[in-house]
Amino acid sequence: MLNKELYDIEYKQFRDFLELQCGIVLGENKQYLVKSRLAPLMQRFSVDSLSELVQKTLNPLERQLRAEVIDAMTTNETLWFRDTYPFELLKKHILPELEKQQRNIKIWSAASSSGQEPYSIAMSVLEYKQLRSASANLNVSILGTDISKTMLQHCQRGEYDSLALARGLSPERRSRFFADSGKGMMQLKPEVKQSVSFRHLNLLDSYSLLGKFDVIYCRNVLIYFSNDVKAKILTKFAQSLNSKGFLILGASESLSTINNDFDMIRCNPGIIYRKKI
Repeated sequence: MLNKELYDIEYKQFRDFLELQCGIVLGENKQYLVKSRLAPLMQRFSVDSLSELVQKTLNPLERQLRAEVIDAMTTNETLWFRDTYPFELLKKHILPELEKQQRNIKIWSAASSSGQEPYSIAMSVLEYKQLRSASANLNVSILGTDISKTMLQHCQRGEYDSLALARGLSPERRSRFFADSGKGMMQLKPEVKQSVSFRHLNLLDSYSLLGKFDVIYCRNVLIYFSNDVKAKILTKFAQSLNSKGFLILGASESLSTINNDFDMIRCNPGIIYRKKI
């Protein structure tokens, strides 16, 4: 019988490991989360206890295990068009302004999870083009990055079951942007996928090879980091944005007291941030 008990000292060691590797800060009483996320890995890696799994994870030579543990701890469910306003603002305010600059537009979804956010952005761009026929030749490229290689593989397939599609996707969008691929799965149409690419990235690492962006979405991610790590990430976001570029955070996230590279823009509804220079 597998032992899923995790002692305090091992939990502390695991918390320190996770923060060092990917910046995520677990609270004092999140043992239940670690147990639920890591328990499925016990049989796969032939260990009899969660304590043994954690101890093996702390070994730098256990690269495959460490990668899968980080995958398990950083994978979060997400929605299509989450909170609605970040995508409506893209169509009504951000794209019209960027289009005036008459250049290619680059958008970064900095924690793409299973792909709903970057693909929601792509659908929003297509809807914008449809409403403004003069924008038919507008060139927008979207990059989705994530720390989980498993999630990135899922993103690249662009295939979702009915349960995933029911989370925030209207019947109209489902009909327009998806095709039935059989066995209860729906496949994104090429017009959605062609503007989106994916890349593995740990937000603690350098962003310099990604180039410059006009818009960065990083929603409901910073809440998992310490203030010091948040500040470093936000500074790198500012460096990765073109002049006057836009940063869109989660509804419960704020730059207050952490970073002063951005001006806050109050919208109705929602808040977005704009690089000062």
